[in-house]
Amino acid sequence: MPAVLTESTEAPVALKPRITQSHESLTRTVQVCNEFGEHSDTAIPAERALTIYLDKKELVTLMTLGAEPEHLVLGFLRNQRLIDAVEQIESITVDWTIGVGETGEPGVAAVKTRPGARLAPQRSADRVVTTGCGQGSVFGDLMAHIDEIALPEARITQGQLYGLVNAIRLQETTYKSSGSVHGCALFQGDEMLKFVEDVGRHNAVDTIAGWMWMNDISGQDKVFYTTGRLTSEMVIKSAQMGIPVVVSRSGITQMGLDVAKRLGLCAIGRATNKRFLCFSAPERLIWQPELVQVS
Repeated sequence: MPAVLTESTEAPVALKPRITQSHESLTRTVQVCNEFGEHSDTAIPAERALTIYLDKKELVTLMTLGAEPEHLVLGFLRNQRLIDAVEQIESITVDWTIGVGETGEPGVAAVKTRPGARLAPQRSADRVVTTGCGQGSVFGDLMAHIDEIALPEARITQGQLYGLVNAIRLQETTYKSSGSVHGCALFQGDEMLKFVEDVGRHNAVDTIAGWMWMNDISGQDKVFYTTGRLTSEMVIKSAQMGIPVVVSRSGITQMGLDVAKRLGLCAIGRATNKRFLCFSAPERLIWQPELVQVS
């Protein structure tokens, strides 16, 4: 059944877009054979295609789990700098029924803007953003705007860092049941505000960005966590959300580090248990070395 447009239940309705609340299964059960030739069932992520139409013009096709596609679309438009303000969007309607079955046809996300909305020039048409780890999902001119970003003077304690890493460890995830997905989370201190998984880490961060935009949530005192590596694109997207501290279970690329240093963003990688590496802006971390257990 097609989703029904509703106002957001988590934010003031004034000038906010009406959005559908579509939900699809995040996993599918398939039959496999193990090394002994024995048959069993296992879960895999349910990757699906979603084509975004902006005022009836095809913009891009994203590959996604489809957990929160409306927020994904909103965050994609925000992080690509195609829309200046969430109030410029009248509605986002997601319909998966077009893509049901084995045909591979994508679902559709129809974005309608309000009269007088200021749209960026069309920069993409008939593009497919894959689930790969390259830079395919960001338009090339974003680097030209990073010097316009001023991050707040926010800090995190080492204890809060350990707390958020532990919160991720305890979180029930699609990854634990099926693997093959990336997770991202938004924290305030060590309190988890939002957790999103998708087949690509860029989709997960875009979904969080859209959720923040829809609900008037500032990044000023927040921490962004990702299971994926901190590429330049991930660092830029976090900075565009106004988030001054990013944490990754993985590492950081050279360009990601260069951008983080340029922005004064604290990039923490290899964060597991009580181990981590602070790659940039260590002054944003309130050090508590006494919390490290010495064996």
